[in-house]
Amino acid sequence: MDQPRLLAFIMAGGKGERLFPLTRDRAKPAVPFGGRYRIVDFVLSNMHNSGVRAIYVLTQYKAQSLVEHVQRTWGARSTHADFVTIVPAQMRTGESWYRGTADCIHQNFHLVDIFRPDMVLVFGADHVYKMNVRQMVDFHRNKDALATIACLPVPVNEASVFGIVETDADGRVTGFQEKPQGNATTIPGDPTRALASMGNYIFAPIALHEALEADTRLDTRHDFGCDILPSLVKTGRVYYYDFSRNVIPGVTAVGEQGYWRDVGTIEAYFEANMDLKNVVPRFNLYNWEWPIISQNYPDPPSKLVFDDERRRGMLVQSIMSSGCVIAGGFVKDCVLGRNVWVDEGAEVRDSVLFDNVYVGPGARVQRAIIDKNVRVAAGDHIGHDLARDAVRHHVSEGGITVVGKAGDTWLTRARDF
Repeated sequence: MDQPRLLAFIMAGGKGERLFPLTRDRAKPAVPFGGRYRIVDFVLSNMHNSGVRAIYVLTQYKAQSLVEHVQRTWGARSTHADFVTIVPAQMRTGESWYRGTADCIHQNFHLVDIFRPDMVLVFGADHVYKMNVRQMVDFHRNKDALATIACLPVPVNEASVFGIVETDADGRVTGFQEKPQGNATTIPGDPTRALASMGNYIFAPIALHEALEADTRLDTRHDFGCDILPSLVKTGRVYYYDFSRNVIPGVTAVGEQGYWRDVGTIEAYFEANMDLKNVVPRFNLYNWEWPIISQNYPDPPSKLVFDDERRRGMLVQSIMSSGCVIAGGFVKDCVLGRNVWVDEGAEVRDSVLFDNVYVGPGARVQRAIIDKNVRVAAGDHIGHDLARDAVRHHVSEGGITVVGKAGDTWLTRARDF
C-alpha cells in the first residue's frame, strides 16, 4: 500500500493563561520542560519519528522565543520536501486574528491547496506524550474516515476536566460532551471509563475545507471540538483512535504506555515534570528508539563538588541538565535546567528550576518552579511560607510557588560564577 501524502499543522498559538507567570513572556508551547526541552518539542519529535516531515507550526501570541527555538532546532533539518516552518498570524482572510482553532486553519488553508495532501493532521503543541502518528494515520485510512479524533480512556470520575467523545460499539463518533459534570458518557461496554479528546485530529482535505467554509458563515466559536467535528459527525464517518493502544518502539514499562499530559495548569505542569525523575519514571526520556529532539547548546559538563569535608554537593533522584554545578548544596526530587548553580549549604527539594538559576548559600527551596535567570539570595527561602511567597511571587491553588523569569543577567552570572 502506498504511503499517503501527509501535511501537519501544529497549533502553537495559545496564550496559556493558566500557566501564568510561566507564560508571561512566552507562548505556552515555548515553556521549558524536563530540564532541556520545550513543550513543543514533544509533538514535533512525534511527527519526525513517525515520518511526518511536512509541518507548519501556527503561532500567534508572544511567539518570539517559540519561533527562535523551532528555527534553531529544526531549521537545519528542513529541505524542499521535509520542512518545519513557522507560520505567523497574517490576517489573510480579513481584519481579525484567529478567532478559534478552526479559524486558524481556515486562514491558512492556502497551504493545503499548495501541498495537496491526502490527509491533513491538526495537532496541539501543548501536551507532553509520545505517539506513533503513523498508527493513527493507518487507522484513519482503514476506516475511510472523514475525520479521526485521538482519544485517551480516562476514569469516569476524571471526565469533568476533559472534552468527552461519545461513540457507538464500532468506534464511530456520535456526539460530544464538554467537561461534563457527573453525567459523562462512558465507553460502550466499559462503564468505568470515558473517552477524553486529546485535541489531535486527522481530516480528509475536501471534507475539512467544506466544513471550514460552512463554519465561517455561522456565528460559532470557530472551534474544532465545538463546531467542526460535530458538523462532520452527521456524515457517520468520524471515528475515534484509541491512543492507549499506540505502540512506541523501546517502551516496555506498563505505566508509560498511553502516557499523555495536558500541562495547561501549574499543578499539571509540575506533576508532569515530577513524573520524569524516578528510577523507573512514569514518562521516560531515555528511549533511544524514540528520541525527543531539542536544541543543542555548547554547555560544559555538570559536576557535583564540595567546599570542605562538611559540605558535600549531593543530588538524589533528580534530573540535572548540562552545565549545572552543585557546589556543596543538596538537591532531591528535582528537575534542573541548564547551568543551574546550587551553592554551599543550600537545599532544594521537589522543585523545577529553569536555566541559569542561582541558589545562594544556605537558601532553601521546596515545592517551587523557578523561571530562568532568577537569583535566590543567600539564606532566603521559597516554598516554606506560602503567605510570604504570595506577596513576592505567585502561589498556585495547589500550593506551588512560582517565581517569574528574571532579566538576562549574563554579566552578573559571568562575574559571580
